[in-house]
Amino acid sequence: MKVDRQRIVAAALDLLNEVGVDGLTTRALARRLGVQQPALYWHFRSKRALLEALNLEILARGHDVRHPHPDQDWRDFLRSNAHSFRRALLAYRDGARVHAGTEADPGALPQIEDQLAFLAAAGFAPALAMEVLAAIGRYTLGCVLEEQAEPPGRPADLDAAAASHPLTAAGLAHYRRAGPQALFEAGLELLISGAEARLG
Repeated sequence: MKVDRQRIVAAALDLLNEVGVDGLTTRALARRLGVQQPALYWHFRSKRALLEALNLEILARGHDVRHPHPDQDWRDFLRSNAHSFRRALLAYRDGARVHAGTEADPGALPQIEDQLAFLAAAGFAPALAMEVLAAIGRYTLGCVLEEQAEPPGRPADLDAAAASHPLTAAGLAHYRRAGPQALFEAGLELLISGAEARLG
C-alpha cells in the first residue's frame, strides 16, 4: 500500500501521543501504517525531517493567533500569540521537544514580516521587535518543555529541606500553589513589561 506524506504525518502524530518522541521510530511508524520502512524514506530522509514536518503540522493545527489586528494593542497581541503557541505545543505529547531546534518555515516569512511591521508601527526598531518575538517564543517553549517533562509525582525532599530557609520555603510554596499556567502568565507579563521599558 502506498502512503502519502500527509497520511504519514497524521499517523506519526497519533503515535507521538502514544509513545512520545523517544518512542517515535520509523520502524514503529511503518508498522502502524502497514508498510515497509523504506517506503517512509521517499518522504522523510531522517527522523529529524519527520519531526520538522510534525512541528509544522502541530502549529498549523493549533497555533491560530499569528497575525495581529491593525487596531490591536501590541501587548495584547504578544499575549495572545504566546498563549496560542503554548496551546499548540501542549496539545501533543512532547510537542515542545518536537519544536525545539527547528527554524521557521520559509512559508511563514510573510507572517513574521507582518508581526515585525506591526511592532514597528508601535515604535519598535526592527532589531528590538525581533528580540522581543524571539524572547517570548523561547520563553514559551522553555515553559512547555518543563511542564511536559515534569513527572506525575514529585518527591517532597526539596520542600522538606526548604523548611529551614524561610524565604525559599515561602517562594517554593507559591511556586507549587500557582501551577504552570499562572507561572507562565507571570513570566510573560515580566517580558512584556521589559519590552515596554525598552520601548519607552
